Amino acid sequence: MTVHFIGAGPGAADLLTLRGRDLLAASPVCLYAGSIVPKAMLEHCPDGARLVDTAPLSLDDIEEEYRKAHEAGEDVARLHSGDLSVYSAVAEQIRRLDRLGIPWTMTPGVPAFAAAASVLGRELTVPGVAQTVVLTRVSGRASAMPAGEQLASYAATGATLALHLAIHAAEQIVETLLPFYGADCPVAVVARATWPDELCLKATLGTLLDALVANPIERTALVMVGPALGVEDFRESALYDPEYQRRFRGRE
Repeated sequence: MTVHFIGAGPGAADLLTLRGRDLLAASPVCLYAGSIVPKAMLEHCPDGARLVDTAPLSLDDIEEEYRKAHEAGEDVARLHSGDLSVYSAVAEQIRRLDRLGIPWTMTPGVPAFAAAASVLGRELTVPGVAQTVVLTRVSGRASAMPAGEQLASYAATGATLALHLAIHAAEQIVETLLPFYGADCPVAVVARATWPDELCLKATLGTLLDALVANPIERTALVMVGPALGVEDFRESALYDPEYQRRFRGRE
């Protein structure tokens, strides 16, 4: 018996990976976050599968579901939104499974920042403009930021910022970032990316707060900040330059 952690992606049911789909189809038990995982994804589960919505459950409750499945010898597909590598709450579940001696696997999913970039139609790393993407957040009820991980520190680099779980702190974000990026820096708030009701709000650091008053967004949103989101005048990558020598071009 194995617990298979599966990144369900940002929302659209067809953004589930083929591996994730196949694991769902082979697991008689599926635990899923009902508030942020589309129901259409559960259609891949086998007939008669036990489906457990974890939205109202505590970590102890989820552990008990793993115990029951382990005793019954039933594989579990554990669906998490987005990708498992960031803000997924997988780490504490894995720690408990290790203590119980229950094996597990991890299958990645399409991350929220990648989905947001696709909605915007933007590459987050542009030659000569930004070559770094910072995935971070601000302090909230669930957990505080470590002392060394402050937004201003990342802003000083000029990198493209992808701020998760941070829409509630829009005023703080603007106040912190203005001295580094300036009022004209492009900003985008992408809510429920790839869902049928996705919302994309484009603004600048100077206009973001007024834009949010006119278009309130309270949750399930990613705040993207950086010049790469709006730049048009930039040099082309050397990768496809005819003078750029690389081994795959088959010439001296």
